[in-house]
Amino acid sequence: MSTTYGTFPGSRPRRLRTTPAMRRMVAETRLHPADLILPAFVREGISTPAPISAMPGVVQHTRDTLRKAAVEALEAGVAGIMLFGVPEEAKKDAAGTAGTDPDGILQVAIRDVKAEVGDELVIMSDLCLDEFTDHGHCGVLDASGRVDNDATLERYAEMAQVQADAGVHIVGPSGMMDGQVGVIRDALDQTGHEDVSVLAYTVKYSSAFYGPFREAVGSSLQGDRKTYQQDPANSRESMRELALDLAEGADMVMVKPALPYLDVLAKVADTVDVPVAAYQISGEYAMVEAAAANGWIDRDRAIMETLTGIKRAGADMILTYWATEVARQL
Repeated sequence: MSTTYGTFPGSRPRRLRTTPAMRRMVAETRLHPADLILPAFVREGISTPAPISAMPGVVQHTRDTLRKAAVEALEAGVAGIMLFGVPEEAKKDAAGTAGTDPDGILQVAIRDVKAEVGDELVIMSDLCLDEFTDHGHCGVLDASGRVDNDATLERYAEMAQVQADAGVHIVGPSGMMDGQVGVIRDALDQTGHEDVSVLAYTVKYSSAFYGPFREAVGSSLQGDRKTYQQDPANSRESMRELALDLAEGADMVMVKPALPYLDVLAKVADTVDVPVAAYQISGEYAMVEAAAANGWIDRDRAIMETLTGIKRAGADMILTYWATEVARQL
């Protein structure tokens, strides 16, 4: 007795899945090392790398090991490196002045990496105050303890200038202040840094998956950031944020986190004609590493599956702590 499969007699989609070579040939989504960006932490005042307990395999770098990590990423074919600075605790204050000090740890790290790899690796920097404030928020607080949007924008303009002076190629304003992209673009243009690009953290949700990152940057935050990061329940709001950032001059846009918001990522990618990034954040990394350590999942397959899913949803660039490791495998 014959059986009809699909539209035509004898049609079998499984024929295209029969061997690894066949599956590779017909794959619709392909990862490439140039899709990947390595987030990296550099900590002031340490002589050896400091492991991050919630992110096995990830460390707070010294200036020397950061330079080495940048070279390794370049040699693996990774597109860029996103730098986060971790100052000494005593240097934190209410205004996050270490973040705008030309000799602050982040600006020093930018110069270090630029001296090591030049323009061969795209150097990106986090443009936010949360690592540098003693209260842990992403901006300056008003008398009632809420983040003062406009006062914070003034600080962001200063940060953009000192990071650009240090040699960064792309700034990534992650604080979710209204108008931040426009203020930063103006600050860069007015100080002769027209060639420095802005990667807008357009869609950044108030997520439970940031937990390990708080350890990674030594955050002093008490409470949460729900008054300025987006509500996980909302999607249309993301499109309003997108329109504003593009109007203000964003060169690239980002969705963060990645996996819980693939629907939003796909919507953004279908809407814009600028490059789209997605950040596979610390909690996403930690979940895979923890499950793999317990023998519950195949680590390497899970890593590739998550990254492929993010790419399939429309990301042109993926920030991932596995960037160098995965790039070597591709």
